[in-house]
Amino acid sequence: MKFLAITLIVHAPDPVTGVQKSTNERFREVIDNALLAEELGFDGFGVGERHERPFISSSPPVVLSHIAALTSRIRLFTAVTTLSLLDPVRAYEDYATLDHLSAGRLDLIIGKGNGTAQRELFHVTPEDQWDRNAESYELFRRIWRQDKVSASPRFRPGLADAEVWPRPLQQPVRVWHGSATSQESVDLAARYGDPLFSANVTHPIEPYAALVRHYRERWKHYGHDPGLAVVGAGTAGHYVARTSQEAIAAYRPVFEGYLAFQQRLGVEPVFATLEDFVERSSALIGSPQQVIDKVHRYHEQFGHSVLHLHADAGGLTHAQHRASLELFQSDIAPVLRRDLPDPPFPWAPVIARPEPASASPAPTDR
Repeated sequence: MKFLAITLIVHAPDPVTGVQKSTNERFREVIDNALLAEELGFDGFGVGERHERPFISSSPPVVLSHIAALTSRIRLFTAVTTLSLLDPVRAYEDYATLDHLSAGRLDLIIGKGNGTAQRELFHVTPEDQWDRNAESYELFRRIWRQDKVSASPRFRPGLADAEVWPRPLQQPVRVWHGSATSQESVDLAARYGDPLFSANVTHPIEPYAALVRHYRERWKHYGHDPGLAVVGAGTAGHYVARTSQEAIAAYRPVFEGYLAFQQRLGVEPVFATLEDFVERSSALIGSPQQVIDKVHRYHEQFGHSVLHLHADAGGLTHAQHRASLELFQSDIAPVLRRDLPDPPFPWAPVIARPEPASASPAPTDR
């Protein structure tokens, strides 16, 4: 099993202290968390894309490019690239460039995105967002693989033998499909034989497990080898301590802060108590053995081979957050890596070897 640390770059007051960092401080924190993830041995670091409050993750290729310059091993993920809002040609240029700057360490997770404000910002409607996402991905996919592209898309100007540069370093960049609530993204992933990443953060396991089952069914329907279907899954939160009592006590102020925030927004919480949150959500809060057992229970439903944790402290102190991640890597990750399979594809960059130069013909006597 592989492990990612992911941030959506929420820019809001700390749920426990009420203190809000400046924008500059928040970006600095994201970079520090990426460096920490590489230091501790995480396999990937992901940056989300949102175009509305309270997020400041509107430009993941810029953030990931900076992280690429400061790291050397960890893979870089988008979580998610909102293709329904973007021009796929421009998005391709950004990410092909990033693929080179990161020495082929880029993976994309794409999705339609959500949120009324960002749809309105880009003049996307609920009625056309799925069509936009599918069209953008299909064009994006062709550009990755073809030197010249002709197309007559519905949502952007047509292309006639268009060349889009640079060509990516990887052949091609791997694309995952983010899945939260609907079957459209699941079917798109299965149709093209791409991996699926389940959000798995807001609700109990049942609706997410149903979508994963649908993905596997559609995967077989489209004629792909069932053994090559790949699923990743998120978590709703995490805090690991030596004992469950210590973990619950440390996380309680964090949960209560988020609960109060939801109440101020008039949002009915899915999990009304911390005990319910720990029991029925995907949050990994407890002792190392409790976390191992819970990941195994979710794996029975998902068959997932990639798991993400939150890169941000999110109300924990820096010391608590680091200690929890260190304990995860020392006591939990080795067990899960041993027990659960990796994805059936190379994690290292897949880079085409240059063709050898043809030998010059020997001169002939005249």
